[in-house]
Amino acid sequence: MSDQIVLSGIQVYAYHGVLPAEKKLGQRFVVDVTLFGDFSKAARSDDLDHALDYSQVHALVIEAMEQESFDLIEAIAGHLCTVLLENTSAEKVEVTVEKSTPPIPGFTGQALVTLSRDRQWLTK
Repeated sequence: MSDQIVLSGIQVYAYHGVLPAEKKLGQRFVVDVTLFGDFSKAARSDDLDHALDYSQVHALVIEAMEQESFDLIEAIAGHLCTVLLENTSAEKVEVTVEKSTPPIPGFTGQALVTLSRDRQWLTK
């Protein structure tokens, strides 16, 4: 089964980056999370006790982004994958981390990294 729960546009002000100013001043990040699993029991029962509580997912993302500091957005995304797999019933997660204002002279876009990980990845 390939059911999905998606949380899109989670905004977090955090202190990640390679440059010392990024770690000191911080910046805005946007995180998108897709959780894969069998959510049919919740669909049938309409009972939160059978559901993957996405308010918990939101809280996990915010907490993980604010508690640790990483140089690379790849490392942030990997850490979020681990946190979500360890703390939810999802069988697989996909995490996109967007650095909204990367410190690249003349660049006005965003830098994004997307990682997809499943439970087997936790044991490697």
